[in-house]
Amino acid sequence: MEGFNHSGVSEFVLLGLTDSPELQIFFFVMFPVFYLLTMSGNCLILLTVLCTPHLHSPMYFLLSNLSLIDMCLSSFATPKMIMDFFAEHKTISFEGCISQIFFLHLFTGTEIVLLISMSFDRYIAICKPLHYSTIMSQRVCVGLVVTSWTVGFLHTLSQLAFTLYLPFCGPNVVDSFFCDLPLVIQLACIDIYVLGIFMISTSGVIALVSFLLLLTSYVIVLVTIKDHSSTGSSKVFSTCTAHFLVVLMFFGPCIFIYVWPFTNFLVDKVLSVFYTIFTPFLNPLIYTLRNQEMKTAVKKKLSNQYLNLGKTSPRYPAQ
Repeated sequence: MEGFNHSGVSEFVLLGLTDSPELQIFFFVMFPVFYLLTMSGNCLILLTVLCTPHLHSPMYFLLSNLSLIDMCLSSFATPKMIMDFFAEHKTISFEGCISQIFFLHLFTGTEIVLLISMSFDRYIAICKPLHYSTIMSQRVCVGLVVTSWTVGFLHTLSQLAFTLYLPFCGPNVVDSFFCDLPLVIQLACIDIYVLGIFMISTSGVIALVSFLLLLTSYVIVLVTIKDHSSTGSSKVFSTCTAHFLVVLMFFGPCIFIYVWPFTNFLVDKVLSVFYTIFTPFLNPLIYTLRNQEMKTAVKKKLSNQYLNLGKTSPRYPAQ
């Protein structure tokens, strides 16, 4: 990394979410709870899908990959943010800062494509049910996941292609709790406004186009089921509404932050919390645990684990 960074800046200072001691205590208590629930919930879903044969279907295969990505997205910055709440010097090395940018765009880019794949899966299941097993074959599902990670990887490389060669020799203060591209490249010693706004705005445009594609797919699904039974229509409408709210929480901040990249709003920090902490926490609740089949499988797995612990626990003879 040193071969790229031709500058005198070896570390960056993170200002964090707030300077208020009271809010820092509140966040220090709240965010670890969200993080632990996110990791345990997504891990439980991932293990349940892997260990339950009748859940080896396209929908649950994609959902398990979403859980994996959410675990990664929740972990690239949250643990450091929690540790930094009471740190006297909130610093991060140049290499660590670039790593955060890399993983942020890798995981968000991958999740965007995966969410589109999941909406395509639901569209086929509802609009073309007779052709579902043919279209959503195992090969297609694996291809969708591989494509998601490939697009995410290529996207993050495109974002970092010129960043690594920028000289940083002056201010090194990042007004956030993690390093993000719009905040970091503003600290470069050269004028990169035109190139920077073009590179970063592409992320906002990608997020906006993807959001519109997802919105279109939900509308098509709702139009398709409007003539079905009221019970079925109500259930699908409820599911689509819940999914759309999570999609909005994920895409809304991305669109707002990256379409206008060089504007420093306090709301940017709040929006960053949504797609790095709250969305990974909500995805298991909305996408998976509202599903009756998944809830039954999770309860069965937990009960089996409880029984296994009971069998392996030490037994004491009666006195």
